[in-house]
Amino acid sequence: MNRREIIAALGAAAASPFLALAQPSEQMRRVGVLMSLLPDDPVGVADIAAFRRGLADLGWIEGRNIHIEYRWPGGDVERAQVLAKELVALRPDVLLARSTPTTAALKRETDTIPIVFVNVAEPIESGFVQTLGRPGGNITGFTNFEASIGGKWLQLLKEVDPRITRIAIIYNPQTAPFAGSFLHSVQSAAARLAVQIADLPVRGDADMEAAMTMFASEPGGGFIAIPDSFTAGRRDTIIALAARHRLPALYSTPSFTPNGGLMAYAVDPRDNMQCAAGYIDDILKGANPADLPVRAPAKFELSINLRTAKTLGLEIPPTLLARADEVIE
Repeated sequence: MNRREIIAALGAAAASPFLALAQPSEQMRRVGVLMSLLPDDPVGVADIAAFRRGLADLGWIEGRNIHIEYRWPGGDVERAQVLAKELVALRPDVLLARSTPTTAALKRETDTIPIVFVNVAEPIESGFVQTLGRPGGNITGFTNFEASIGGKWLQLLKEVDPRITRIAIIYNPQTAPFAGSFLHSVQSAAARLAVQIADLPVRGDADMEAAMTMFASEPGGGFIAIPDSFTAGRRDTIIALAARHRLPALYSTPSFTPNGGLMAYAVDPRDNMQCAAGYIDDILKGANPADLPVRAPAKFELSINLRTAKTLGLEIPPTLLARADEVIE
């Protein structure tokens, strides 16, 4: 190679700083992701985009040094188990689970491949980890629950509509086996805020419509949808039922308010997905999930939809609006 060719080669390398990273000898790492939604759900799409950004910030680029297999059971527990088996059979370096049911499905299939979870309420009670500080097995991750959350939900609903005296807690027991913790948290604050709590487990769309219609037949009602892959996947149906029965509702997933939900107080799942990318990076670089502590949510965000409030005839107090992280007008 002559001097001119050498200078040209050096110039090309300087213009393409990633060229040197894309050598054939670079090891391709493999990640399996078991989501809790369907592939066309905009929330799931946004979550995956956040996960990819988190990986890219740490130098992991799909198709260059990392290959990711995605599976989307859409809140179907049996389907989640089938897809978990598929992912484990691919022998990835690490697995990511986006909910309690998907984490449980992966746990049944492997006790050796590292698993990172997000949006799990009870990792100890669910048998995923031994302790939060020292998980002790092949599973660690990020929770979406704190003990006082139920009181905060009730307080927010009462601020929006002081006439509320009855609040239903909606969830699917198949996809939310952790519902007891949320119910206990809500019940602990109910007497102080002068509300009665109705446990409203549902297992399908028809079941949910019948239960909400019966609950709404008496005055003073409102409801809370706890973080559950079943309810998250049925946002439009639940929002439509709330509007039809004129029920003030609080949601524990932030995606509800842009779609017409009245109010949400929740952990942003996209933040958890980006944080999960950090643990994936740690594990791919040799960290043991047994030594990576389970992380609690750092921040809950409040969003309010003023259009929906107006439709329900509600005047949101200025003090509450001032505390909101997002107001949709």
